[in-house]
Amino acid sequence: MVNRKLIRPSLSDLKEQPPSKYLEGQRKKVPPEATNAEQYYYLKQMSNKTPMVVQLVDGEEIFGMIEWYDKDCIKVNRETMPNLLIPKHVIKYIYKESEV
Repeated sequence: MVNRKLIRPSLSDLKEQPPSKYLEGQRKKVPPEATNAEQYYYLKQMSNKTPMVVQLVDGEEIFGMIEWYDKDCIKVNRETMPNLLIPKHVIKYIYKESEV
């Protein structure tokens, strides 16, 4: 059997090395709160005048085109019925009418 020597760095060697970023307490940066993906989607659908379906939390479906949007609500323009201003908290999801 062979004697194996345990190789350890000396304390002076460790003090000379710069500390690791994890040892300094640095963490990964938090991703941005807003990615602007929602605004991009709304603007694209508004400019193309895409017929959309807005599914509400209670199951009701509203058919129309998105005419305007805000951080809290969207305005849906409908041809045969009155236009609606829908708060975003009652929207379950939105999809294109062609995807039905």
